[in-house]
Amino acid sequence: LFQNYPNPFNPATKIEFSIPLSRGMGAEGGRGVLTQLSIYDALGKEITVLINQQLQPGTYEADWDASAYPSGVYYYKLEVSPSTSSGRGFTETKKMVLIK
Repeated sequence: LFQNYPNPFNPATKIEFSIPLSRGMGAEGGRGVLTQLSIYDALGKEITVLINQQLQPGTYEADWDASAYPSGVYYYKLEVSPSTSSGRGFTETKKMVLIK
């Protein structure tokens, strides 16, 4: 999970993240891994989900238009579920600032 750009931002920002190739999931595909990218306010309340789908290994971008939200600190969290029962998923969170 990379830092959003720009940061601080107004009204939109770009979030880039990578899904690594994991053991048990070949480059030929399969179903991929369940990936969720969510935005939270400063109190920890989930306010939107940008991505919630099966993704193959690779690098992705998501855009967030925050024009409907007030200035402040927001968090974005990437959750990747394990590809197999023996695999390991991961979660990472970063902070961003909306200034209007």
